[in-house]
Amino acid sequence: MVSKQRSVLVGMSGGVDSSLSAALLKDAGYDVIGATMKVWDEGREETFPDPRLCCSLTAVEDALAVCELLGIPYRILEFGDCFKVEIVDNFCSEYLKGRTPNPCVRCNTILKFDHFLAEARRLGCASMATGHYARIDRDDAGKYVLKKGVDGAKDQSYFLYGVTQEVLGHLLFPVGHLTKDQVRQRAQEYHLPVSQKLESQEICFIPDNDYGAFLRRRFPLAWREGDIVDLQGRTIGKHRGYMNFTIGQRRGLGVAHAVPLYVVEIRPEKNVVVAGRKEDLLSRDARVAHMHWIAGEPPDLSRPVTAKIRYRHREAPARMELLDDSGACGIHFSEPQEAVTPGQSLVLYDGEVVLGGGVIAGT
Repeated sequence: MVSKQRSVLVGMSGGVDSSLSAALLKDAGYDVIGATMKVWDEGREETFPDPRLCCSLTAVEDALAVCELLGIPYRILEFGDCFKVEIVDNFCSEYLKGRTPNPCVRCNTILKFDHFLAEARRLGCASMATGHYARIDRDDAGKYVLKKGVDGAKDQSYFLYGVTQEVLGHLLFPVGHLTKDQVRQRAQEYHLPVSQKLESQEICFIPDNDYGAFLRRRFPLAWREGDIVDLQGRTIGKHRGYMNFTIGQRRGLGVAHAVPLYVVEIRPEKNVVVAGRKEDLLSRDARVAHMHWIAGEPPDLSRPVTAKIRYRHREAPARMELLDDSGACGIHFSEPQEAVTPGQSLVLYDGEVVLGGGVIAGT
């Protein structure tokens, strides 16, 4: 146990961002404990051969090596059961419903902050820290404000819209004010062994990015042949499982047509995939469920905002409308947006400030 004064638990994935975060905090006089979340064991030797993945054995070894270099304690936190139920099972359930989930958003909200903060308190730490590219500030009323990271290409604020005021009050983002190049340079200055370690872009529990194979292993009976239809309901082809598809997908339809066709809708209850032209993917509206507001309450609905419908999507000007008491929100875009996809997260911004976000329920 450490003294609570200036004590912090740092989530360490074995990558350069979290490793430098630990180094910077120690240099700033914090009592630092490094910790790696053990979240996924299924077929570890076979499933996680890529050393860049946060769940690999190499990642644990790298995090431990950094902690030994810095002279700080290191812990492995067992989150496997929670991860399976809250992240993996939810991911599979959403695909069965014909939706396209973003497990990284859910993991950040439920595991990396809520459960991790609980572990920090158990270990006697006053704060927790991660290597996310984001920043925390306070407004004139004293409320915590979540801001984008300085490096626009690496900004991860999209994944963090679920954090609460309570969590923000105990959270540190030591590299949020740096660019990726600066992070690597500083890591070299600290002689961190992971300073040039490559990054992985895949979901940690599907490192080969083959969602279909992952889902087939769990739901073999759900993979039935079905119809691909056009917007008029005419059958134009066959599919071998609707879970192979997501809104906006073009490749893999296997349908010969005069113009390129895209997936515009998935109807799991009928085992049908609907195909249309590119312009059929456009929508001016989105219904967003389970909205979470960073400030704890909705902002002024008359204020101009921008919205992201996917992590790599360019922000689009929009206006907000509260739909009902359930927390649902209507988002109306100034210009039509392509492939507004149920299951994905929609995040609202006011400049560099994250207002909140939720899960797209439909258009």
